[in-house]
Amino acid sequence: MCDNMNTLIIGCGYTADFYMNNAKAHPSIPIVGAYDTSQDRLRAFCNYHKIRAFKSIRDAFTNDSLRLVLNLTPPQSHYSVTKQCLDSGRHVYSEKPLAMNINEAKELADIAKSKNVRLACAPCSLLSNPAQTLWKAIANNAIGKIRLVYANYDGGMIAPNKKPWLWKSASGAFWPADNEFETGCTYEHAGYVLTWLAAFFGPAKVITAFSSCQIPDKGITVNTMAPDFSVGCIEYDNGIVARVTCGIVAPEEKSLLIFGDKGVLSVKQLRNESEPVFIRKYPHTGILRYLPRGFSNKRRAGVFKDHFRHAAPWKAVDFMRGPADMVAAIQEDRPHRLCAELGVHIVELMEVLQYPQRFGYRKKLTTTFPAIEPLPWD
Repeated sequence: MCDNMNTLIIGCGYTADFYMNNAKAHPSIPIVGAYDTSQDRLRAFCNYHKIRAFKSIRDAFTNDSLRLVLNLTPPQSHYSVTKQCLDSGRHVYSEKPLAMNINEAKELADIAKSKNVRLACAPCSLLSNPAQTLWKAIANNAIGKIRLVYANYDGGMIAPNKKPWLWKSASGAFWPADNEFETGCTYEHAGYVLTWLAAFFGPAKVITAFSSCQIPDKGITVNTMAPDFSVGCIEYDNGIVARVTCGIVAPEEKSLLIFGDKGVLSVKQLRNESEPVFIRKYPHTGILRYLPRGFSNKRRAGVFKDHFRHAAPWKAVDFMRGPADMVAAIQEDRPHRLCAELGVHIVELMEVLQYPQRFGYRKKLTTTFPAIEPLPWD
């Protein structure tokens, strides 16, 4: 076993407060300092959370006790910041995506391997109980041979009506609307679905995609408005096809439905990590909550026991599940589940989903990753 993994946050924006709140439930990963290019934002964040503010990344790395970096910078900075951290010999857990294109993602994975350090990438909701319960149901052949998957991640028409650029985090960071719209909702959100499918069904084989920008004027000025809608059909082994949609136009819908010969498995809200999994058998006998053997009941059948610190009162999410798994893997000398190769594979899928015209709207996937081990079920 190694000592606690002293951790540095780089990027003190809107999401960083969620990580700080979740970190209180993970004492083996003490966040001891932070850095941000905005000195005002850095000062406000560190004063609020009572941690050390570093003057630069180089300044932070004079502290040899810092062994892990959480890269929470905007997506366009993920590659350069992660590269600098890996080159310094630090482990890195990056917010999604790992990089903005497949070549940069591959380079980061290669650097991590050459430096013998760990590299992982969000999202980590694959490690939540809803995802693990669904995975267990699939492994138990609960609905027979799987044929089709409908995966939706629609965030709702947040702009211009809801003026999301006015949203504020606990320490005072505004939601980065301009960067979100320039990056695109597919790069920001598709990973929540794609990582689950990767764990359940293995590497994707072929993807056919379409994207468009349906609301070019979202109420603020941006340099380039990325697509706000994408849809793809992804082919996996054993004839499984997944239709994945992602957008910020249609009403909010963050669901996953898996259709098999004997029934349907579903999660109504995959961003709620206390969400139950439902099963409906054929012929229709009603919808039941699915509870694999080994999970504990709490108050009513089918609601699994799930104690974790929420990122915010309105956000039933633990952003630190991923870093915690990576730290445990280092301590136990085993592979971590959100490995760099998985991050590279997800970037390849997202790039086709958001920019299908670059690939003739259809691509045979070139990347793969080692089989992901589920969490202990019993």
